[in-house]
Amino acid sequence: MAKKPETYIAKAPIRRLMKKEGADLVAAEALDKLIVFLEGAASKATKQAIQLCQNDKRKRVTAVDIRNATR
Repeated sequence: MAKKPETYIAKAPIRRLMKKEGADLVAAEALDKLIVFLEGAASKATKQAIQLCQNDKRKRVTAVDIRNATR
């Protein structure tokens, strides 16, 4: 069996979020796929925010940078 990649988002909070939205039963594979998607989206937004900071010659990433990166 292949080793699963390291993730930064815990499964329990995502499972609770899905349950809150109405998913009574969630397959482990579905949970893993959603976590991979969320981490990819966060990584992409972070890279874009860092690029915005570098363009402005700043080091600190702010909430405004993240908002602009996710538009």
